[in-house]
Amino acid sequence: MKTTITKKHSHLIRILIISVLSLSLMGCHTKVDEEITEDFTQKGDTIQVQGKVKSQLKTYTVLKQAHQLELITAGTVKAIPNLYAEIGSPFSGRVSAVHLKLGMKTKSGTPLYELISPEFIDTQKLYFQAKTAYQNARLILKRQQDLKQHGVGTDKDVEEARAQYEITEKEYQNTSASLRFFNVDTEKLVLGQPLIIRSPIGGEVISNDIVLGQYIKSDDLPLAKVAELNTVWVVGMVKEQNLNLINKLDLAEIATIAFPDDKIKGTIYHIDEIVNEDTRSIQILIECRNPDRLLKPGMYVNVNFTKKASDAVFIPAKSLLQYNDQSYVFLAIGKDKYLRRYVETGITDKDQVQILSGLQAGDNIISEGAFYLLNAK
Repeated sequence: MKTTITKKHSHLIRILIISVLSLSLMGCHTKVDEEITEDFTQKGDTIQVQGKVKSQLKTYTVLKQAHQLELITAGTVKAIPNLYAEIGSPFSGRVSAVHLKLGMKTKSGTPLYELISPEFIDTQKLYFQAKTAYQNARLILKRQQDLKQHGVGTDKDVEEARAQYEITEKEYQNTSASLRFFNVDTEKLVLGQPLIIRSPIGGEVISNDIVLGQYIKSDDLPLAKVAELNTVWVVGMVKEQNLNLINKLDLAEIATIAFPDDKIKGTIYHIDEIVNEDTRSIQILIECRNPDRLLKPGMYVNVNFTKKASDAVFIPAKSLLQYNDQSYVFLAIGKDKYLRRYVETGITDKDQVQILSGLQAGDNIISEGAFYLLNAK
């Protein structure tokens, strides 16, 4: 019990001693500050420094230095829509032949598979019926024109024949167009032939679930995909407050987790016009050459937006002072004489702040101790 009491008394004594010393030091510090704050005079925005305060100030010579703007964000690889196709069937039917293989190179029009379809055969019948009706109407019109020319026919007969001809011609053109839409050569069409599904683009088969004998419905999900992946898009999301930087940047460097040593160059292809209201971000599309296929659709990547290095003025962040919503520094304008100079700031890079206006290379500013001048009178 005594030991406990002794320790308590010792603890109280130590606290008392520390408190006395702290008060003494605070008194000394206040005295020094008072002496320092009296060592200058102010006239307008100009301050003349003298006495002890001079030893508390350090200056910095403003320099232009090469600086490269950069912004890093996450991104996702996607195939370019115009270079990507999902292959389905316009008609229901059964697969009678399969030509495509996974990884197969294609051109526009390359046969992928064949389909025996009653619906397609019905379309063929409509085509041949329209073709026959058109040919007959053309012959009738020619005959009525000949009869009229020889004084046997009438104008009414010719006009009726012409009207019928125009109707059948339009029907024939429509049925022909519908078949050509499915890459059917109507000049070689044979009634009952299977429908050949062809690749709409050049590229590579990247997905294939087509099986011989399989029954496919016209509303089934696509069973094959073709894409040209020598060029891809990387989709990056940039916060709206950084959009002013992206407008100035035209280059991007793509890094993947799988291939960290391979930096892939890209260029900004498109900046969305609409801000995502949930994330306050803007979608950026970066176009990348991809000959080695390092970028796979769906892959997550890091995007480093960069701009070629250019000369810019940067100053130490600690030399910058604030008054309301304005930034300023103390600019040396003579021996121990400083001017409050308001500046426009740009980006912050670590402990450096970009100065857009207000300073130029060669200016000397106070980099340390400027707070001593804040109470100048």
